[in-house]
Amino acid sequence: MSEQKPLPTIWRTPDGLWEIIEPILQEHDPPKSTGRPRIDQREALDAIIFRLRSGCQWNHLPETFPDDSSVHRTFQRWVESGALDSIWEKLIEECEELGGVDFEWQAADGAMGKARFGGIS
Repeated sequence: MSEQKPLPTIWRTPDGLWEIIEPILQEHDPPKSTGRPRIDQREALDAIIFRLRSGCQWNHLPETFPDDSSVHRTFQRWVESGALDSIWEKLIEECEELGGVDFEWQAADGAMGKARFGGIS
């Protein structure tokens, strides 16, 4: 039995993946009818993926992405609306059809704590 080569790291949303995600975002976060237009959803998703994968601060997103404040607002809106949960559920479903997800690989870092002395050194 040969070992399967891991997929490349995703930094930008491929077209096939976007075709799965776009209807979910249209349902959970439709365009506003009034006011300033929102940033492009695909560009926002790419920026969110970059932010979550790199761990950089929102205000340190590369200039190739939309405005950091707009990306952050979009992220918060998607969390509150359940859009990100729905995307995750759909992607897990799609992965199951491809042979499943190896949940032994999944990890979460819970090393968050309060700074000693209020963070003052």
